[in-house]
Amino acid sequence: MNQDHKNIETILKACDNKKAYNFTVLDVSKTSSITDYFIICSGSNERQTVAIADEVLKVGYENEIDFFYKEGFDTGRWILLETDNIIVHIFHRDEREIYDLESLWLDNNSIDVEQYGIKNWK
Repeated sequence: MNQDHKNIETILKACDNKKAYNFTVLDVSKTSSITDYFIICSGSNERQTVAIADEVLKVGYENEIDFFYKEGFDTGRWILLETDNIIVHIFHRDEREIYDLESLWLDNNSIDVEQYGIKNWK
């Protein structure tokens, strides 16, 4: 398993620790110049999305994953966390339906999160 996939697994498990759901991992390496992977997940309310993001940052720090860009903590509706090759999108469930990133990036390969031991429920 390469370092990107180890980081994806670490991030997914951190999100799962705080009961994030409806995971999507997209390989955008062939169509994006800014990143290689998107991790998208949902939370039920603003407090949960912030808790998910805090957990990702904490676990990331413990595993030497450097998040150099963080945005959205003030509202908790759409939180972005960015590493060198991965952008994490943590959505409030209502915002996720509005922005529907998966359909914008439809041409990209989706990675099955269950291969990382994550139960994916919607």
